[in-house]
Amino acid sequence: MRLTSILLVYAAILLAGYFAGRRKGMLLSHGSGGVGAMHSLPDYHGYYVMLWGALPALAVILGYLVFSDALVIGQVVASLPDTVRGLPEPQLNLIVNDIRNIAAGTAISSQDPTGSTELAAEQLNRLREMTSMAFGLAVMLIAAGGCMLGWRSLRPTLRARNKVEMVVMICLGLAASVAVLTTVGIVFSVLFESIRFFQKVPFYEFLFGVNWSPQTAIRADQVGSSGSFGAVPLFLGTLMISSIAMVVALPIGLMVAIYLSEYTNSATRTVVKPLLEVLAGIPTVVYGYFAALTVAPFLRAVGVDFGFEISSESALGAGLVMGIMILPFVSSISDDVINSVPQSIRDGSYGLGATQSETIVRVILPAALPGIVGGFLLAVSRAIGETMIVVMAAGLAANMTLNPLEAVTTVTVQIVTLLVGDQEFDSAKTLAAFGLGLTLFIVTLILNIIALSVVRKYREQYD
Repeated sequence: MRLTSILLVYAAILLAGYFAGRRKGMLLSHGSGGVGAMHSLPDYHGYYVMLWGALPALAVILGYLVFSDALVIGQVVASLPDTVRGLPEPQLNLIVNDIRNIAAGTAISSQDPTGSTELAAEQLNRLREMTSMAFGLAVMLIAAGGCMLGWRSLRPTLRARNKVEMVVMICLGLAASVAVLTTVGIVFSVLFESIRFFQKVPFYEFLFGVNWSPQTAIRADQVGSSGSFGAVPLFLGTLMISSIAMVVALPIGLMVAIYLSEYTNSATRTVVKPLLEVLAGIPTVVYGYFAALTVAPFLRAVGVDFGFEISSESALGAGLVMGIMILPFVSSISDDVINSVPQSIRDGSYGLGATQSETIVRVILPAALPGIVGGFLLAVSRAIGETMIVVMAAGLAANMTLNPLEAVTTVTVQIVTLLVGDQEFDSAKTLAAFGLGLTLFIVTLILNIIALSVVRKYREQYD
C-alpha cells in the first residue's frame, strides 16, 4: 500500500470525523435549548473529533517514516549468513547497498562472497510490503477509533473550543520553535568546527594576520607550505566592496523612495515601483555577467582616458554592480515605511507653515527612521553575503590593499573556495571556512544590535 493512498484515506477519515462531530454538536444544541446554551459551537465539536483521530495517527505516521526502513534493514541484515555479518563495516554497508539496489530493480550489485544478496533483496521487498500493509491498517484503525472516541465524548458542556485552541497554540509554538532551534543548530555547528580550527591556528593570527594563503604548496619554500591564515585582506575586501555598494544603494534608494512616496502621482508610481522591484528578482549570476562584460571594460576605458590603471577585476566594479542589485531592497522598504507615516503628521507640519521639502527632511524622515534603518540593515547584510558578483567581477586574489581599482576578494568567496572539491575536515584549510563563517555571523549580529538600538531610541520619540 502506497503512502499517498494511506494519507488520502487518513484525510478522508478525519474529514468524516469532522462532519460527524459537527452534526452531533448541532443535534446537542437542539436538545439543550439552542447553540447559546452550549459551551462551544458545533464547528468546534467537529474539530475536537477530528483532532482525536488526527493526533494519535500522526504519531504513528511520523514513527513509520523515521524508523520503519531502519528496522526492516536490521531484520534483513540479521538474516544474512554469519560470514557476511562478520565482515568489516564498510564491506557490510556495501552489501546492504547492493541489497537495496536489487530490491529497487536497478540491478547494481558488487561481488557477493556468499551469493545471498538476491534472497535478501526478495526478503526486503516482502518485509517492506508487509510493513506498509500493517502501517496502513494501523493508521486507519487508529484514526477511525480516535474519531469514534471523540464523537462519543461530545457533551453540551464540553469545552471543545478550549481544547481545540490549546492544540492549535501548541502547534503554533512548535512551528515558532523551528526557527529558534534552526538558529541554535547553525550557531553550534559553526562554533564547534571553528573551535577545532582555532586549535590549529591561533586566534590572533587569524584575526590580525595580513597573509591569506590556506592552500598547501608543492615546494617547502613557498608561503603556503604550512598555510597562512591571516584574514585581514578578506575583511578589507569585504568592507571595501560593501562600502562601495552602500554608497551607491543607500542615497539613491532613499531618494527614489522619497520621490515615489511624496512627489510622484499614483499613475507613475504604479509603473515605476514594479519596474524597480524587478531588479530584486534578477539572478546574481546575471549581475556577475553584467559586471564582468560591461562594467569592468567601461571602467578600464574610463581609467585609460583619465590616466588611471584599473584592473579588469576590481572592487569598484563589483561594488557598483552590487549597489545596483541591492537598490530595490532599500527603495522598496523605505518607500513602504515613508508611506506608513500618518498623514496627520504631514498636515501638522504644513499647518505650521513648513514647505514640502522641510516636512520631508525634518518630520517624515525622522519619523520613518526606524524602518529606513531596517531596510539599510537588510541591504548591508545582502551585500556582505554576496558571492557570485565578487567572484566574477573582483576575483579571488586576497590582496592587502585599500585601492578600489585593484582586485580583491571577500569572506564569502573564500568560504566557497575552501569548500569546493574534496574536503578534509581534519585540515586547517577546510576548517578555515568555519572560522570565516563564525566571524561573518558575529559581524552580522553586531550590525543587528546597532540597528535595534537605533530603532528603539527613535521609536520611543516618534510613537
